[in-house]
Amino acid sequence: MHSPLPLFDTDALRTLETRGTAYLDGDAFALMARAGQAGWRSVLKHWPQAQRIAVACGPGNNGGDGYVLARHAQDSGRSVQVLRLQPPATPLAQRACDEYLAAGGQVAELADALRHADLIIDALFGIGLSRAPDAGTAMLIEAINAHPAPLLALDVPSGIDAVRGSATGAAIVADRTLQFIARHRGLRTGIAIDHAGELELATLELPATLFDGIEAAALAYRHDALHGFFPLRPRDSHKGRNGHVLCVGGDAGSGGAVLLAADAALHCGAGLVSVATRMGHVPALLARRPEAMAHAVDHAEQLAPLLERVDAIAIGPGLGQGEWGRMLFDAVLACDKPRVFDADALNLLARSSRRLNECDVLTPHPGEAGRLLGIATAEVQRDRFAASQALVERYGAQVVLKGAGSIVASPGAPPAVICAGNPGMAVGGMGDLLTGCIAAVLAQGFAPRDAAIAGALLHASAGDAAARVDGERGLLPSDLLPWLRRLANPMRR
Repeated sequence: MHSPLPLFDTDALRTLETRGTAYLDGDAFALMARAGQAGWRSVLKHWPQAQRIAVACGPGNNGGDGYVLARHAQDSGRSVQVLRLQPPATPLAQRACDEYLAAGGQVAELADALRHADLIIDALFGIGLSRAPDAGTAMLIEAINAHPAPLLALDVPSGIDAVRGSATGAAIVADRTLQFIARHRGLRTGIAIDHAGELELATLELPATLFDGIEAAALAYRHDALHGFFPLRPRDSHKGRNGHVLCVGGDAGSGGAVLLAADAALHCGAGLVSVATRMGHVPALLARRPEAMAHAVDHAEQLAPLLERVDAIAIGPGLGQGEWGRMLFDAVLACDKPRVFDADALNLLARSSRRLNECDVLTPHPGEAGRLLGIATAEVQRDRFAASQALVERYGAQVVLKGAGSIVASPGAPPAVICAGNPGMAVGGMGDLLTGCIAAVLAQGFAPRDAAIAGALLHASAGDAAARVDGERGLLPSDLLPWLRRLANPMRR
């Protein structure tokens, strides 16, 4: 399935479960049986050699899914041990447990269940968890995580909030997560990415009509969406049609930041790129990138004519928060052209009560988002979706909340999650590159939301492509430049 992929929250998933039960003539256990069987099929597909399987079952219906899987494994001749801290607490889970025991299944203590396991199944909690696991469950989760066997989570890694993508306590770290019926919003961003591992979907053979009238809580954009954003250009294109970007920044000692933004804008297809920076950076900039038009700017009056003739502005890389940076920031803030705010432009914005335009884009990392909202970074990370939406409501602009699973939030539209990028991109200068990418796409006439999504996806996909060559560790922003150009250009037929 090509992206964007619809992602759903807990309310939608509960509705889908209810509709799925109705589709199966009201037989809720039939739905549980399908989920457990789907889990067993995933085991056979990914770990066919596993002979000793430990299944951690919780008291709810997610535990019931685990009992069904355990029964299939038992019937296949595998050595199966179910580990539980509490007996089943729902009629469906109790029935699944009874059928497992009737088939000769066993319930074991922690040490016995995990000692010889070559595969572990997490069926402790489902999508409804909203609290931290208690002490006993936390100890169990930590023991499971410490075990060397691969781990399959059913529906959601236990301890992870399926809506927010965060954890309030101990949480399973799975190698693979099999989602049931629909994809969960929270598994695509924040720490959930490291806990969920590879994501897989089992629709449980339910019809697509079950989704009628249910709106997605978010949309997931993968690399395959790039071609939809970057069509072929007309043969008679010229530089004036492809947008003029002005990059503003580079105070003393920070010239590299604004140069990276300009480099990215050029490699993403901007027809013209100008740079407003300190005089001392102009020679280096021209030596490194003669295609950029460098302007030494010491006063706001020198910036005014540049602002008049460009299509989009990127401000913040290397800007600083001193008198020079504040002066340029104020001049750009008074301009009505589409603008991308990053780095120190965001820090300066946090001190202002100024509301922006819908055509503007903010690109904060979690710390900058916290300053913009007046909250702690940890609070941003606890609910990245809520934080990005709060930024939209406060500033009225497009927001790209950076990090693992960057979120693009827009006025009046569902959030978009960028399902690309890698840990190698956690290095200084990557954000400057992103600023230039988005500004270039804005200047080429993209709608603001499309520009934010396309620029962020292009940047993240280029990072993945560059990392595949020599690895993630040691990846540099400049390593992405050739890939930005390649990925922004569909093949001509």
